[in-house]
Amino acid sequence: MRISRPVGFSAAAVLAVGLVACSSPAPTSTDASAGSNPASDDAFPVTVEHIYGETTITQKPERVATVAWANHEVPLALGIVPVGMSKATWGDDNDNGVLPWVEDEMTELGVDVSLIGDEKAEQAGDVPVLFDETDGVDFEAVADTNPDVILASYSGITQEEYDTLSKIAPVIAYPEIAWATSVEDMITMNSTALGLAEAGDALIDEIHAETDAALEAHPALKDAKLLFTYLDPSDLSQVGFYTPADTRPGFLMDLGLPVPEVLEKNADSTEFYLTLSAEEADKFNDVDVFISYGDESMIATLQADPLLSKIPAVAEGRIAILPDATPIAASANPSPLSIGWGIDDYFAILEAPLLSE
Repeated sequence: MRISRPVGFSAAAVLAVGLVACSSPAPTSTDASAGSNPASDDAFPVTVEHIYGETTITQKPERVATVAWANHEVPLALGIVPVGMSKATWGDDNDNGVLPWVEDEMTELGVDVSLIGDEKAEQAGDVPVLFDETDGVDFEAVADTNPDVILASYSGITQEEYDTLSKIAPVIAYPEIAWATSVEDMITMNSTALGLAEAGDALIDEIHAETDAALEAHPALKDAKLLFTYLDPSDLSQVGFYTPADTRPGFLMDLGLPVPEVLEKNADSTEFYLTLSAEEADKFNDVDVFISYGDESMIATLQADPLLSKIPAVAEGRIAILPDATPIAASANPSPLSIGWGIDDYFAILEAPLLSE
């Protein structure tokens, strides 16, 4: 079993011009200052293809900036502390703008995470600058970090945003569909841009091993049809669900788990999220487990609904609840560091409804 979800991009889309000289597993560093790229100078130039064309990195980047969700996790996993990265605004357990698995990796690299958000520490390069992307990319903040490269292979940046960022530094955009980049492709694209393609491959192998082991520890999931949904208890007139274009169900599908019919029928959708009327509830009859954000009270609410209660999984309480806005809920959108941090706990939540029958 291997997780490999093509979304219009493959390893062949990365053109390494010259020698990629890194042959060791993901390197680490104890230097907390920004940069410290362990790649060989001989790895460059490299060219990475993406939705907006191709980007060539001519020299080893030492000042790495990232925008959008999770791109910073690739350089961190490979021993590089970014000069700037996206601030976490959902799932953060201590409101410092950094998710716990990122804090753990920073600590391993010698970063004093207690200084995150401290302006003096940011200016000194002791901690990354956090870009607040609530209203979109903060171009001025990105430019102020003076990056050599900007990683955004998992993102939805527009052509205009790409063009603006490209005036600051070379940019690695997403492959084809916004917010649909698999973990593997995120790692491959970003690590290649850093001159660490082989270390990226080693990181992918490590993630596969962690995921394989977690699935073996939760065997009831292997034959289960899982549907990742968004259910609003205040309006149950429709059921929202994430399509294979989204990384949450895509990750589960790539494990080789059986697929509910409603996902099979929307396998080619480029929309990450669709809705169906509750009057069409019978279209969810083959779902073994519904996955949703919320709290445990949602189960009783769904079972009390005259239409949704007719769905077998709802009637029998086979609903996996991810506590809203918590780190474990955030980890359901898989990323290079979150998988090792929480995959076993995540699978335990998904499996629990199957064991309670």
